[in-house]
Amino acid sequence: MKPKLLINGDLVDGRSERDVINPATEQVIARSPVADKAQLELAVSAARAAQPGWASLGMAERGEYLAKLAGMIESQGGELAELITLEVGRPIALSHFEVQLVLKSCAFFGTQRFDREVLVDDDNMKVAIHHVPLGVVAAILPWNAPLYLAINKMAPALMAGNTIILKPAPTTPLATLKLGEIASRIFPAGVVNILADNNDLGPALVSHPDIDKIAFTGSSATGKKILAAAAPDLKRVTLELSGNDAAIILADVNVEAIAPALVFGAFFNSGQICAVIKRLYVHESIHDRLCAAMAAALASAVSGDGLDPDTHYGPIQNSEQYEKVKDFLEEARVTGRIVCGGMVPDKPGYFIEPTLVSGLTDGDRLVDEEPFGPILPIIKFTDIDDAVNRANRSPYGLGASVWSSDTALAESIGERLEAGTVWINQHCAIDPSIPFPTSKQSGIGVEAGRAGLLAYANLKVFNINKNG
Repeated sequence: MKPKLLINGDLVDGRSERDVINPATEQVIARSPVADKAQLELAVSAARAAQPGWASLGMAERGEYLAKLAGMIESQGGELAELITLEVGRPIALSHFEVQLVLKSCAFFGTQRFDREVLVDDDNMKVAIHHVPLGVVAAILPWNAPLYLAINKMAPALMAGNTIILKPAPTTPLATLKLGEIASRIFPAGVVNILADNNDLGPALVSHPDIDKIAFTGSSATGKKILAAAAPDLKRVTLELSGNDAAIILADVNVEAIAPALVFGAFFNSGQICAVIKRLYVHESIHDRLCAAMAAALASAVSGDGLDPDTHYGPIQNSEQYEKVKDFLEEARVTGRIVCGGMVPDKPGYFIEPTLVSGLTDGDRLVDEEPFGPILPIIKFTDIDDAVNRANRSPYGLGASVWSSDTALAESIGERLEAGTVWINQHCAIDPSIPFPTSKQSGIGVEAGRAGLLAYANLKVFNINKNG
């Protein structure tokens, strides 16, 4: 079926179309509909009109809708995974993993309930806390995990009684539009709306007076613009933004045992995840051994088309990001030493080999900035206090990890790290049931978990005078 927008329960064409490119082949794989501002107005009006009726259903009934959605997603999981691979470039096994995360998100949020909490109940007064919907939510999505990040906003928003407008990234609209096709057969008209664009409707969504909350995942630079644009109406915002996650490796680790886990933690989705390892601080006594062990773990890695089951690493998702990552790579050749990788294959597709770079330190661009691609700087340290200070020096604070055979020691170091999530002996271990908070310039608010659900509701206090 040709991709369609979802507006007020109807699957419709856009006012124009744009090519969707497979980043592994640079070939056009589909034509995506492109909405204009008039269609945006229709979607907002539909969401506003549908919201009171949707909120009146109650959470148990809304949860039943999510369960139906999950059932249809599961039945079409193979097609959805293939769409993700085609538009993102990710290996097909990881696209199936994304679909499984979507199902887990629906299952988790679909069973959540807002129980009214009674704070005081005596002869004179009763005080209780309720949770009420915000209204209409606009969710602006990135290109690196389109379906999971759509559901991780949509599921809690709907469960809290809001209606929603989803806007996928222009380069990866297909899986999200397929989600709209599925949703059109389940939800009442106007509850879920999906608009694809040319990367031009974001400002109109953020500034629209009938939208009550913006949920955005993307760069910190764009997040700051969204925050400013949302300020005149004091819209609620959840911003999950850039990361430059540090991992600190203590001298007591089993180098050969952890090397594959570090490779996975850094190069998952070819480094195009906000919370993968971006800076690896390694004690000087094991630095060379760890570099060699990680290089060995990457030696047989295959970069290629994600639909090939033998592929380990896919391409950079789009040409603009590809050029940025190549710039990082060329600078790293001058300022550091390429341990392994570093090749830009002479073939179609936006491919860059997974690359380890040593000989860098804080102040070098690859350490201070997030390349959002398959390049990892490995940095020596001698003193743990110095390593912690250097890890914390970044303006970003999404995630961090500490690796040690002494878990208690690692945890004590983790307590000093400025990050929303600290992992011990693992990295980027996410689950829809676990809150994923932000800190510093990595965002505002929290996604996932119970806290992620509460972010889509307002507190309402009932304070009753029994003797009135």
